[in-house]
Amino acid sequence: MKHEGLPNGRTEPAVANRSDLVNPDAALPAERQRLGGLSGKLLLLTIVFVMLAEVLIYVPSVANFRNTWLKDRLTTAGVAAAVLSETNTIAPRLQEELLRTTGATAISLDMGSRRTLIAMREMPLEVEFVVDLADMTPWSSILQSFRTLIYRGDGLMRAVDAGQMGLVKHVDVVFPIRLLQQDMRAFSWRILGLSLVISVITAALVYISLRALFVRPLQRLTRSMDHFAEAPEDASRVITLTGRQDELGDAEVRMAAMQEALSRHLHQKQRLADLGLAVSKINHDLRNLLASAQLFLERLEHVPDPTVTRLAPKILATLDRAVTYTQAVMSYGKAQEEAPQRRLLHLHRVGEDVADVLGLPDAQGIDFENRVPEELEVDADPEQVFRILLNLCRNSLQALESERDGSLVRRITLEAERKGNCVHVSVTDTGPGIPAQVRKALFKAFHSGSKQGGIGLGLAIASELLHAHGGRIYLDESVQGTCFRLEIPDRGRSMLPRS
Repeated sequence: MKHEGLPNGRTEPAVANRSDLVNPDAALPAERQRLGGLSGKLLLLTIVFVMLAEVLIYVPSVANFRNTWLKDRLTTAGVAAAVLSETNTIAPRLQEELLRTTGATAISLDMGSRRTLIAMREMPLEVEFVVDLADMTPWSSILQSFRTLIYRGDGLMRAVDAGQMGLVKHVDVVFPIRLLQQDMRAFSWRILGLSLVISVITAALVYISLRALFVRPLQRLTRSMDHFAEAPEDASRVITLTGRQDELGDAEVRMAAMQEALSRHLHQKQRLADLGLAVSKINHDLRNLLASAQLFLERLEHVPDPTVTRLAPKILATLDRAVTYTQAVMSYGKAQEEAPQRRLLHLHRVGEDVADVLGLPDAQGIDFENRVPEELEVDADPEQVFRILLNLCRNSLQALESERDGSLVRRITLEAERKGNCVHVSVTDTGPGIPAQVRKALFKAFHSGSKQGGIGLGLAIASELLHAHGGRIYLDESVQGTCFRLEIPDRGRSMLPRS
């Protein structure tokens, strides 16, 4: 699609064809690249979450390591002790070797009928922990594992397990707690080192992936916002769509649409500002010219000519209105329309004045019918009612003048009637009517209808003036041609807005 009204007659290309002035690889300001930014937070959170997962894995792992360590020691001690006990006598050298291999302080076997002490290095100290692997549960294993890790001292641990050979029912081994504690701590350090390596690798992969998928596109959107904000009226700064088929792609589409709408709106505002400045300049000089024309006309009033005598007052009244309008234009943007100065007036006479100003009685091929009853009175501001009917009748006149076919009926009809406390007025013409595409914005300023050369203010002015009276105006689409209906309530009354 294209947008009209750009400077120098340029047209705005579609978003997909617009050159991208935003460099997506441009460096962000330093404050946006610090560790506290989205990228840094993403990296830190990834490392923390991976470490948390490793902790959850470590807890059962260290308990399993402890149980395996104990079972290995008990199995080794039990098998070796059962073999050696077959000889009924164990040499001191073999006992020492068995204790050194298992790290135990004392080893005994339960044969059911008798209990045999296989080897003992010295008289055991007080035993701090007793562990029966046959009755061990996962939860108790975890608790005792951490008790072992944080234990301080030189106490002993007694471990009992079922025998693996022959008549041996239980193997009972006593060994220093520090021996198991050292191996568990070494295992913990290995787990920690491996977890750090896994965390760093995982965090790096996640960071690179998410940065490419989310962070960089978000940075591009941010840069595009900054670039567009520098000159929002420049349509070439609208973000270029990448064609992504995800939520970020939707965000790009919506941002492009928003930027385009804002750019068009600013262009329209700038055009209105330029138009207002031009109108103010023209109006200033026009007011002086109208004042001069009034002076000349006042001199002509003394000329003894019947035609001059008849037309001069009407021309002078028209010039007075023109001067009043120019003063109102000079105050446009500073204040609203003045509040209606209501008086009782003959609407039929106002219609005749409108027809004289537009030259309808002398218009070739266009009939004007003033069907307003002469006795009908309306409670309204005379000048504002005159402006309303003048704008509507001028629109009808311009629409009918565009018709070149002499066989067509060209007629403007003004009708009115009082219903209770409200006067209903209609201005109807036999023209081509109003296209459907312009009806939605019919009463908005600068939305011209079908006639050429219009600037779209007549209906907007009529609607505003009627609203000030508490009335309304609407297009009657059931009538062939164009028919505007006005409702002017008496003072103290107001009409509900038409749905």
